[in-house]
Amino acid sequence: MLSSYFGAGSIVAQDTSPSFADAVSQSVLLLVESGKAQLSYVDEVLESLKALGPYFVIAPGLALAHAKPSNSVLAPGMALLRLDEPVISGSANDPVSLIFSMCSPNASEHIEMLGDFGQLMSTDEVMNNLLNASAVSVIEDILLKKAL
Repeated sequence: MLSSYFGAGSIVAQDTSPSFADAVSQSVLLLVESGKAQLSYVDEVLESLKALGPYFVIAPGLALAHAKPSNSVLAPGMALLRLDEPVISGSANDPVSLIFSMCSPNASEHIEMLGDFGQLMSTDEVMNNLLNASAVSVIEDILLKKAL
């Protein structure tokens, strides 16, 4: 169940971020702060970004930052940083406003989470509602009630 992956404080909305890498780092830090990953997981995700480019910008305006399953992951988790002012990632899907992050302790959980996420985000309605949400509480309602 996708809603169970979001910990307390793992959904944040803010005006802007200095760069895509900073936004990714901020999003992954939400996983750390909610007890889903160790701080070293932030470095693993940033290393993936550096080595592979913005491969996790998976749709226009939408990123799903993650690294392969590792010992830095404490529990399956998801987080969201929603930016009012989008950032440029270098992807064909720029600019990016929704920076989700995820962590998983093993490959099977990783695949299951990706499938659940894809199902949730498969409609333009969800994406538009997330982009236009007026407050974090509205975003939580969209994600946590839709993801049940």
